[in-house]
Amino acid sequence: MATSGEEKPVMIVGIDESEQSTYALEWTLDRFFAPYAPNFPFKLIIVHAKPNAVASVGLAGPGTAEVVPYVDADLKHTAVKVIEKAKGLCQTKSVHGAMIEVFEGDARNVLCEVVDKHHASLLVVGSHGYGAIKRAVLGSVSDYCAHHAHCSVMIVKKPKIKV
Repeated sequence: MATSGEEKPVMIVGIDESEQSTYALEWTLDRFFAPYAPNFPFKLIIVHAKPNAVASVGLAGPGTAEVVPYVDADLKHTAVKVIEKAKGLCQTKSVHGAMIEVFEGDARNVLCEVVDKHHASLLVVGSHGYGAIKRAVLGSVSDYCAHHAHCSVMIVKKPKIKV
């Protein structure tokens, strides 16, 4: 635990527009921040990776140039919603002073770069719970980070509700 003279260890929470991401942030706030307010054991940095519009459109072809500005506007709108939701969750849990950063790029690379930039002790990500085939096709941010981030990685899974 850091004393007032020391720098607190850095915890980074990666967020996107998914329900799993929101759950991971809320779970983290409930366990590592809210109970310790206002003397948090970590410096909290919340990171959203906004996909690149050109990469999101995919293959270039006729009409691609006309579509990119609309896709970019939509991605910016999504980023604003994600950040506002994160700020609201922090406020609800009385977690003040969290830094929120938005970077453009692939979430896997962005999160690993931010870990290095801030010398983070812990990276928290949600789990979408994809099966093996979907994970192989889409790629898993949590799996990539677990293998490539230069810090401990905590993958928060939302419990499945049993019927």
